[in-house]
Amino acid sequence: MPLSTSAFSSMSAPLRASQRIEPQPKTADVVLVRGERSREARILIIDDHEANIEALSRILRSAGFVSVNSTTDPMNGVTQAQTWQPDLILLDLHMPGLDGFGVLDAIRPQLAGGYLPVLMLIADSSDDTKRRALAGGVRDFLTKPFDATEVLLRVENLLETRSLYTTLEQRVAERTRELEDAHVEILQRLAAAAEFRDDETGEHTQRVGRLAALIAEQMGLPAATVDNIRRGAPLHDVGTIGIPDSIMLKQAALTQEEQRIMRTHVTIGARMLAGGRSALVQTAERIALSHHERWDGKGYPDRLAGERIPIEARVVAVADFFDALTHKRPYRPAWPLQKTFALIGDESGGHFDPVVVTALLTLRRSGIEFLD
Repeated sequence: MPLSTSAFSSMSAPLRASQRIEPQPKTADVVLVRGERSREARILIIDDHEANIEALSRILRSAGFVSVNSTTDPMNGVTQAQTWQPDLILLDLHMPGLDGFGVLDAIRPQLAGGYLPVLMLIADSSDDTKRRALAGGVRDFLTKPFDATEVLLRVENLLETRSLYTTLEQRVAERTRELEDAHVEILQRLAAAAEFRDDETGEHTQRVGRLAALIAEQMGLPAATVDNIRRGAPLHDVGTIGIPDSIMLKQAALTQEEQRIMRTHVTIGARMLAGGRSALVQTAERIALSHHERWDGKGYPDRLAGERIPIEARVVAVADFFDALTHKRPYRPAWPLQKTFALIGDESGGHFDPVVVTALLTLRRSGIEFLD
């Protein structure tokens, strides 16, 4: 709604020195000191009356806020809220076409994704209006006509709350990452302990992680997925910790029963990783369970085929196979690179996903050192 002419006639024209909006000294001092660090905050004003926008912009800029955007078009306001990522929105309630409630509905994903405070500008202060606004995501209200000191105090309060929320969210994320890293490190040490029985250097798991990440990156997978594969792939054989030495270290061919027991390492590993809340541990669980599935459906444990096999497991299947062949094991010598690449190429579309094989061969042509 428009502001009353009598209340803001001095704000709709250039201010004379005697008319400048100056908060009361004591109040202003408190606001400026408390909010000194918030002056870089992005503030978006959405109001269909230019006079209201001009008034609020002058109040904010006179207090030192340097990043204030505004629009009289509520649809443009929705776009700015989605793309500019403001720290605070000042939103008029009564606007033609799309009112404040409509804007709230349109930006609900932004409101739900974190603490994005909305300060609603109202002339209608009925209880029903306020209840509906609060239910829609509004954090506070400004009643027209505006008081400069009240505007700054409410803006500062909301920005301070946002800052505290963001800081807390960051600390929680950091702590969660630390706990996740500790969990993964314990599991990786278990995997390394198991691997020492089959790989005298104990480096197989780490090499598989590095190569799998290179393949995933070559395939154009998202950066977060590549990172989860890099960190989760070393856990692909964590389940071998549950396989007896008599089978793991046997240098002769395994019997049919021993093969059955050996294959249980995928389900053992998946159970060890089950229930993880993080994307990393969930990725590692999928890899552990499915990295011995085959593109043609002849693998184990579930005989999945094609794209039913998780992409992370398809990538690790190639990286694991490559590294296992090109390094010495207790039961056989290492294969030469050329022979290994030839076999993997022959198995494209059979054992392995053709897209993953193509990525590996592209890396070979690019000169990547595969035996680091």
